Amino acid sequence: MSIKKVKVEEAVGMVLGHDITKIVPGEYKGPAFKKGHIIRKEDIPHLKNIGKDHIFLIDMAPGHIHENEAVMRMAKAVAGANVVWTEPVEGRVNIKAATDGLLKVKPEAVLAINCIEHAVLSTLHDNRLVRAGDLLAGVKVVPLVVDETLVAAVEEAAREYGPVISVKPLRRLKVGLIITGNEVFYGRIQDRYAPVLIEKLNKFGTDLLAIVYKPDDRDAITAAILDFKQQGADVVIATGGMSVDPDDVTPEAIRAAGAAVVSYGSPVLPGAMFMLAYLDDTAVIGMPACGMYAKTTVFDLVFPRILAGERLSKRDIAALGYGGLCINCSVCSYPHCPFGK
Repeated sequence: MSIKKVKVEEAVGMVLGHDITKIVPGEYKGPAFKKGHIIRKEDIPHLKNIGKDHIFLIDMAPGHIHENEAVMRMAKAVAGANVVWTEPVEGRVNIKAATDGLLKVKPEAVLAINCIEHAVLSTLHDNRLVRAGDLLAGVKVVPLVVDETLVAAVEEAAREYGPVISVKPLRRLKVGLIITGNEVFYGRIQDRYAPVLIEKLNKFGTDLLAIVYKPDDRDAITAAILDFKQQGADVVIATGGMSVDPDDVTPEAIRAAGAAVVSYGSPVLPGAMFMLAYLDDTAVIGMPACGMYAKTTVFDLVFPRILAGERLSKRDIAALGYGGLCINCSVCSYPHCPFGK
């Protein structure tokens, strides 16, 4: 490859080999002239106004490809289900969500690709809820022209790891909600848990079968779980009674229902006394009291993955400890914060 520097006055009729960026502080940043544009006489004043007295013309050697072709191939290689990509602008391709859902990114694949010299893949964090049209990733190469072996290496890495970036649509699940505790069941205090969970469940687009109130009685809670299972619940949530106090029997009730416990306890704060179990294909969640007063908890990290059809393991729960500390900001900005990342 050779690059020839040419005065703009001498470039009329020549084909531009790269995007030329225009920047107006606070107003605009983008291409003033795009790759492939044929320079005209009337372009010369505009080029000079954006500080271009010279432009580069590229003569590519065999085996080399332009950045735009490179990033398009790279974007197609890393794109999985339910994502789309843009046309190259200034040598970059954006990958966006084609539908609402749960973003899935393979961090090990991103690392492998970025270890390839001059390859750039920048993404959002894994397991984040996204909306159709949201920006998920950017793909770029550093030089204007790259050896085709770079692109081939990225394509090979993407094949090795499978879809690198994808979006899982959320399912519309049936949910049964059990509010436990003698203090609520016998009317000693007003329930404050149900309104919080109802708001979250509505946001997630679930169908609430019913809300039932049960005392701190193992058999009563177990019967409620089995009743919701009989009604076809995809998820049963039992709130309260999750600590080690003598009257807290919700974990015992979940086990007595025959559910296989994945984890009792999570490395997420708030949410340490969380329980996840499965009764056949029905997910059974034991939510500690933190879900009543903390805006964001372990529930917000786990429930979207259940909605996306994932069956979580003990390892999945254990992995939440990295980034699982909420610092309790005065104004919650989740998911635009470190929690769950």
